[in-house]
This record gives sequence, structure tokens and C-alpha cells, in this order.
Amino acid sequence: MCPSGEGCAWNGGHCQSGYFVSPPHIAAFEHRTYCYLKEFVESHSIPCDWRATTGLFATAKKMIETIQAKYPDIGANIVVVTKEGCKSPSIVLQSERSLKKLTLEDLRVGAAQGAVVQTNAASLWPYKLVAFVLERLLTAGGFNLQTNTPVTGLKRAAFGRWTAHTSRGDISARHVLLATNVYTSHLLPQFADIIVPVRGQVSSLKSSPSAQPAKDPLDIGHTFYFVSDLTDRRDDYLAQRPPPGAELIYGGGRIHAKGHGLGVLMDLSIRDQGNVQGEHGIHSLKPDIEPTFEWSGIMGFSRDGWPWVGPVPETAGGGGGLWLCAGYSGGGMPNAALCAKAVVDMMIPGHGDGDEMAGQVDLPPEYLLTQERLEKARVCETVAEADKKGAFMLDLDIF
Repeated sequence: MCPSGEGCAWNGGHCQSGYFVSPPHIAAFEHRTYCYLKEFVESHSIPCDWRATTGLFATAKKMIETIQAKYPDIGANIVVVTKEGCKSPSIVLQSERSLKKLTLEDLRVGAAQGAVVQTNAASLWPYKLVAFVLERLLTAGGFNLQTNTPVTGLKRAAFGRWTAHTSRGDISARHVLLATNVYTSHLLPQFADIIVPVRGQVSSLKSSPSAQPAKDPLDIGHTFYFVSDLTDRRDDYLAQRPPPGAELIYGGGRIHAKGHGLGVLMDLSIRDQGNVQGEHGIHSLKPDIEPTFEWSGIMGFSRDGWPWVGPVPETAGGGGGLWLCAGYSGGGMPNAALCAKAVVDMMIPGHGDGDEMAGQVDLPPEYLLTQERLEKARVCETVAEADKKGAFMLDLDIF
């Protein structure tokens, strides 16, 4: 976690429709989430540093061909670039003023075997977006926000209600939604092996004055997702904040963490950071960049790889009125907004149960929380076992 207050709210959030990391119907859902957020931010003029970019990925050719065949509106935004050049120069990149035959060098990934470029990507400051929504709700009235008030327990009460126990008193409600992500098992121990904590690391970097004196900051024009094979296990991302700061936000390196960061929860205790040294020692940095901040966060990796959205079954500690929306496996930006909308639609009285309600935002059936899915997930590999096989990385059957 960033030791200084300045800039700590930025968490390197990058919102990209995940065309290349998911089956086509889920990629389409992620694309709808991107479009929903883009329209929401622009229509309300939300000052959250939203910045349209292009996204660079690596993935299997078959996945791209399937998406282009089944979802031509999405496929039209895809360009494949190899060492031989651009195979389908049919889109205008955010950083280009005209069409041209793109090369890997143009995309700043000259050492790569290949890249996939898509236009629907953006970066933003998530904390500013959330703060704007909360402020708007508080101003409108009828909304009660209690900060620094952790829920210590849940209990099913009489008359179909739930009681949330907190250090400041108890709250009773007919419906309770847990948006607790990796901390879900604190309230529902039955999810301890279903949504597992995994630590992520992020750094903010800027060009050093000696490397770029009296010049405008570099604008990379893209957000990047870097992958390599299971030997190297590179699974990193790079985004950039808007000018004038234009800091580079780099995340990943999980392969270098003890146990790949699995099973790590956030330590929120206040400690002296003065003499803390990383577990891998002090690493040298290139002289042309220097760090401004570094922080960590905890992701919630799902045992079957998909988010959990919907009513919590009684066998998992729930029953009528308890709902969950969590477990994004590091892919919350292109999923969470419409997952939240889907679960709220489910909670509205009179909307029925299950798939009928989720269909209002066309929630992928893989995301719906059911007893059957929980039972199937528990016979899957554990998150740790799947991670060793690279299940949480992109498909590397590339070019």
C-alpha cells in the first residue's frame, strides 16, 4: 500500500472489454460493460480521469476468429499484428491520425512474437468514479453511508430479514448484498475455498528529469497486457495517467511473489515504513524512469474462474434475501459494473428468480450463483492448483 497520501487513490484501474481473454459471449458482456461505463462517465461528465486508449493483447488466433464470426461488431475493432506486419488494417487507433500498416515497433512491442490491438479500451481513476456516485446519492437524500463500520457478522432474523452486526450497532434489512469480494469468507466461511485472496502489486513510474529534460511527457497511447509462456509466467499490465503527470502505472510480477501471492490478505495496521525492504531485496531501476509510488491490493480469485452473482443458497450460509456479487479473478474493471446491475435487478421485488432476472443485462450463465455451481466448483482444482498450470493467464497458443 502506498505509504504516502498523495495519489494513493489511483489503483491503476484499466477498463478494457476483454475480447481476447474470454469466450465470445463473455467477451460481448465485457464489451457491454465497457460501453456502459463510457456512456455513464461521459453523460455525467464525471471527473475520474477517463482516457480512451487502444488495448494491446496476446491470445489465440482461434478465439479471435470465433469472435469475428459470431460478433462482427466487436470483430471489426480487432487488428492482428505480427512480425510480418498488420494483417487487417481496418481500424484507426486512438494514437494514429490515419490508417497505416502497423508494425510491432509502432506499438512499442518490437520484441514480441505478435500482438492483438482493439480500440475499445480506457484508463480511469476508479476512486474518483466511486466518490462521484456516492456524493450524488448523498446529495439526493434517502441514502445512508456508514464509513469505518465493518460488518462483523450476519444472522438470519425473523420474518425473512437479516441482521448485520457492526461495532456501532446492528442493522436489520430484508435484503443484504455482499460486495465483499475476497473478504466474503469473513462473513460466509463456506466461500473460503471458492473466492481466494491473491495479492497484486502496482507501481507508478515517471521519466526522470535527466532522461527527458524540458520535454513534454511521453504519451504511449495504449494500455498493454503482457504475457509469456509458463516458464517465464509474465502476466503484467501497463496503463498511463493523463497529462500533465502522465505517470506510467505498471502492475503484475506475481510470479516473483512468495506462493504467487495466493492466500495473502491486506494488512491494514499502521507500521513504520522507514526500514522495510522487499522480500526479494532492492531492485535496480533503469535510469530513464523513477518510481513515485508503489502499493499492493488484494484480488479475489474464483475457483471456477468466473464471478459469483446472485442469491446465496442456504447451504452456503444464505437463504432468501442474502445476495453476492464478487470474485472477479483480477478482471473486475470489465465486469463489475454490469454484474452489480444484474444482482440489483434480481433484488427488486416482483422480478422472479434466477436467469429470468439476470437476463435484463444478459448476465453470462457462468456467473450466476447457484447451488449446483457451488457443488461443481468444489470438485474443480483449487485456485492454487489451477494457478500453477497457468489457468489465470491468457491463452498462449498465439501466432
